[in-house]
Amino acid sequence: MINHRVDSALPGYLILAARVPTNELSSMRPRALAQLGALLARAQKALNLILKPQHLYIGRYGHTAGHALHFHMIPVCDWVRQSFFMDPRYRILQGLSKHSAADETDGAELTLYVWREFCESPNPPAISGPPIHEVVARLKVSMSDLKI
Repeated sequence: MINHRVDSALPGYLILAARVPTNELSSMRPRALAQLGALLARAQKALNLILKPQHLYIGRYGHTAGHALHFHMIPVCDWVRQSFFMDPRYRILQGLSKHSAADETDGAELTLYVWREFCESPNPPAISGPPIHEVVARLKVSMSDLKI
């Protein structure tokens, strides 16, 4: 199953979840694993076509028992990076980071920023680009047309 993350204000933040209540890839049937991989690939291709993100993070973070295995797909467009760099609250990360240039960061810092500002904040940063409902509509069409 694939859905836009319900508590995210970031257009294109997707959650891809297994239909069976497992937290173990190794317990899934080969056909389900193949479907999972193909769906990840189609979603990645569709997000790249629609949003043209600078980075697309795909990760598994959840480990709570009783929840289905799921992957987060986080598109990081240039405007998200710029919003991160313009937010003075995240400048402390720059001092802790191994990155030397003022416009460098890593996936962990940007993921933290997306989670805190676009998922948990009652006042998320301004969106640049198509709104969530438009991205979802375009993803539905694009993913049904894409063959991997």
